[in-house]
Amino acid sequence: MSDKLKKLTGKNPRDFEPVVFDMLNSPDVELFKELVQQDDYLFDFVKNNVAKRISTAINAKNYKTLLEFLKYYSPSYEECIIGGLVSFADEDLTDKMLDLFENGTTEEKTYCAKFFSYIQDPLAITYLKDNAYSEDTFLSSNCASTLAIMGDRDIYNQALEKLKSGDEFEQLNAVKFLSAFGDNDAIENIINTAKSSTMPENIAGELLYLTDVFSILEKNKTNALFILNSIINGLGEILPLAQVFDFRLYEVLEYIKTQQPDSEYAITLINAKEKFNTLTENDEYLFDEQKDTKQEILDIKKLLSDVNIENLSTIAQQELKTDSLFINTAIELVCTTEKARELLKSDNQTVILKSLEYLKSCGNLTGEDKSQALQFVTNENIKSVINAM
Repeated sequence: MSDKLKKLTGKNPRDFEPVVFDMLNSPDVELFKELVQQDDYLFDFVKNNVAKRISTAINAKNYKTLLEFLKYYSPSYEECIIGGLVSFADEDLTDKMLDLFENGTTEEKTYCAKFFSYIQDPLAITYLKDNAYSEDTFLSSNCASTLAIMGDRDIYNQALEKLKSGDEFEQLNAVKFLSAFGDNDAIENIINTAKSSTMPENIAGELLYLTDVFSILEKNKTNALFILNSIINGLGEILPLAQVFDFRLYEVLEYIKTQQPDSEYAITLINAKEKFNTLTENDEYLFDEQKDTKQEILDIKKLLSDVNIENLSTIAQQELKTDSLFINTAIELVCTTEKARELLKSDNQTVILKSLEYLKSCGNLTGEDKSQALQFVTNENIKSVINAM
């Protein structure tokens, strides 16, 4: 870290004030670039302080130098930079931002998409639509939220249709757009897509930026617990552990513990306890995490420490049925050899495969089990997996 950056991020006004003014008035683009590169290593409160300092230093004489900073994107400084530009926006600046939106880099376009959420020029709509499904998450998210603000629903309606696509990656892109667009009317469609997807963890991780588990619980307990279970399954493997804060998992699990345990609550609590035990017993999961994330994981583990898996398992076994949204989790956590063999006649071929995998994992898989399962399997990929067992 350079001396300038140390001063910019430090506590002493006599150090940071001249540095931030120099950064804007020169402009010192290299210092801003270094600041952005340190995003993952600076505490949020430090970045918030720097953003306030930048905002305070922007004025009518230096605001145009902010255009040089647009080459380096950071969500930490997006609001202060765009806020500064918006404060002094005129026709010339708007034309410049339109040009950057059309011809600039991904980083510049991301800032531009945010700019037009304030300066709602209809000429920007074309570029917002063009970048709505960008592979860059920040750009696509900004485009979606700005289209919502501008009241353009063409891509929104298109995304609802994409949820019906047979391409699961196309479905996931649609979910990301809908979540950023922010219309709660899409929630049920997204949940239904997750139910039939092989990537429910990814979809659930996007959905909970549009709504939260408590809100879904108010309308449909089964849907809420299905989404929660998908989050639990994805933590540490697909979803970052820091999302325990975003999704308020401590509060959610604390509430669920107070409910009379039916089979859905039971399998959710068992799954949660097993997951947080795994996260805390393997250094690979927590090694690179920040202290607050590690502590939250440990606090959730402590919260679940009195969950009696043995008592709940009998109740949870009621989810060992083909039409249960929790059957895959139930097979992994509370299945028995007898139940697994009953499921070999299922009309769900994924359930058949998981049942065979369970039998194999506990050393009870026989040739007769495989033969029986193959009578009900038509999917060639699943057949190949079964034959290789």
